[in-house]
Amino acid sequence: MVKFFFDELKPRREDIVIATKCFWPMSSNPNDQGLSRKHIFESVHKSLKRLKTDYIDLYQCHRHDPYTPMEEICRAMNDLIIQGKILYWGVSEWSADNIEEAAAVCEKYNLHRPVSNQPQYNIIRSQIETNGVMAACEKYGMGEVVWSPLAQGLLTGKYSGGKIPNDSRAANDKVNQFIINSVNDTDLLNKVDKFAELARSMNATASQLALAWCLRKKNITSAITSASKPEQVIENCGAADIEFSEGLEQQIREIFV
Repeated sequence: MVKFFFDELKPRREDIVIATKCFWPMSSNPNDQGLSRKHIFESVHKSLKRLKTDYIDLYQCHRHDPYTPMEEICRAMNDLIIQGKILYWGVSEWSADNIEEAAAVCEKYNLHRPVSNQPQYNIIRSQIETNGVMAACEKYGMGEVVWSPLAQGLLTGKYSGGKIPNDSRAANDKVNQFIINSVNDTDLLNKVDKFAELARSMNATASQLALAWCLRKKNITSAITSASKPEQVIENCGAADIEFSEGLEQQIREIFV
């Protein structure tokens, strides 16, 4: 299936946006991690080989690397753009200070600035609104491609009453370490139940309302979602039809106060 996808990718390359990331250790080799120029360049070349493509649309720094000078990171990304191996670069889970520093370095040396940020953002975890990240992204025209807009499925309402469906993320011990505590949080689940009731009163699902809540901000470019069934993709697309008002936002804020 994977080989078929890559073979089919080439003739339709202009219709597809490929984004991938670099930072986490890929082996026990000390050079195979972080954001050093060496790791960035080697990671790009390996990705291009695996994807069987000539360029990556968006290449992202998966985390900030405190051990690599910001100038080295920015110059490496700029060089890859000049070489045509990537079109744009972005960051993920960088602080406001990290973003400000990168923008300053790029402006000083006339380098291509990062164009995107990939932070966690949902109704339950909305810290980027108050910790300066969202403001920094708006200041430099960086779109935000947020992850976990449904709080790993918690905001779908599927865990109402603490029930854990057999096919859910919380039931899988390999991937549930970030959600299992929330599933056991009775107060939080009660809030999600109220949120789901509000969604139903609007003839929407909790998932649709949660996604619409993320997309209400002008610099949220997209929300990363996953689906195990085709109907979930169709349901998620319904979020685009929800119009947000100040009154609706206030209702949601009161639930999750």
